[in-house]
Amino acid sequence: MAAFLGLVAFFWPFLVAPGRLGANYAPPLIFGVLLVLVLCVVISEIAEGGISSKALAMLGVLSAVNAALRPLGAGTAGIETVFFVLVLAGRVYGPGFGFTLGCTSLFASALITGGVGPWMPYQMFGCAFVGMLAGLLPRATGRREVMMLAVYGSLSGYLFGFLLNLSFWPFSVDPNSSIAYLPGLPFTEQWQRYIAFDVATSLGWDTGRAVTNFVCITLAGPAVLTTFRRAARKARFRAPVRFAGAAEERTGRGGAA
Repeated sequence: MAAFLGLVAFFWPFLVAPGRLGANYAPPLIFGVLLVLVLCVVISEIAEGGISSKALAMLGVLSAVNAALRPLGAGTAGIETVFFVLVLAGRVYGPGFGFTLGCTSLFASALITGGVGPWMPYQMFGCAFVGMLAGLLPRATGRREVMMLAVYGSLSGYLFGFLLNLSFWPFSVDPNSSIAYLPGLPFTEQWQRYIAFDVATSLGWDTGRAVTNFVCITLAGPAVLTTFRRAARKARFRAPVRFAGAAEERTGRGGAA
């Protein structure tokens, strides 16, 4: 449900009638709803056993690590150092963890770097999708898994830029331009305009992000995956809980004796 509402937040130019959603009040509303959704995702994961108290501690640690890594790239030429951790953590700890980590990482980073603004909820949703989809990738092992994650990381660089452009496209281009949002157009024509806008304005920037993700995952992926999985095993994030009856407990003690 959180992912679905995120898609609605991004794709509203194709879904909502013109004039129904304004640029002034939409970001604060989306941000408030997003915080509630993240809380619901965490509670749901705790209830289902997907996230334990130890996994919450790992979530806090990785959010802090990502917040510290992000300024290293600073987005120069599209270089972003935050995504490869999202991809690898989402792969190891699951889609719910990846979705939450994407939100908390960008939230913490925005507070540290002063990047709080109307773009922040969209960035949080974009990173949440990157982490969530990494947790939904098919099973693989060894070099095949690393290569799959590297390719996905590269594609996620384009996906993030594609989604983020939707947040400001309707308000940033001269309406007389052939790539501008034009209220009332059929979906196919509106979609063609947006594709042209995305290619013309951010394809090069997104390519820098995609190359960074591919290189970071290829080089650091095996070691980071091993570290994350070792931490998961030692913390026993998904250890089954079994309640034994009194008679069974006495029997077990007698056998041990």
